[in-house]
Amino acid sequence: MNKKLPSLFQNKIDKKLNNNEVYYVSNKESIPKFSKNEIEKKINDIFSSSSYIYRVNTIITLKSGVIEKKIIGKNKNALITIDNELIPIDDIIDISLKKEVN
Repeated sequence: MNKKLPSLFQNKIDKKLNNNEVYYVSNKESIPKFSKNEIEKKINDIFSSSSYIYRVNTIITLKSGVIEKKIIGKNKNALITIDNELIPIDDIIDISLKKEVN
């Protein structure tokens, strides 16, 4: 069992290596990107639905994360929540209705 293994060939490295100097790693799911017009259309569809007039439960994907809010209105630049918060429409990546569980 004392067999000598053959030696390996190693090439000389006589220059500077810069492999993998710039790289990006992400473990997040890819988030669909919607244009401002598509976001506006989604918001208008939510409010134009006959069964949702006030207090619409929504899931909003922002640039900073995902939140669940009850939306009661909209002005030119923002959504208004039941807690009297303003969510800028420019910060919204996606918006959808929260499905009610009975």
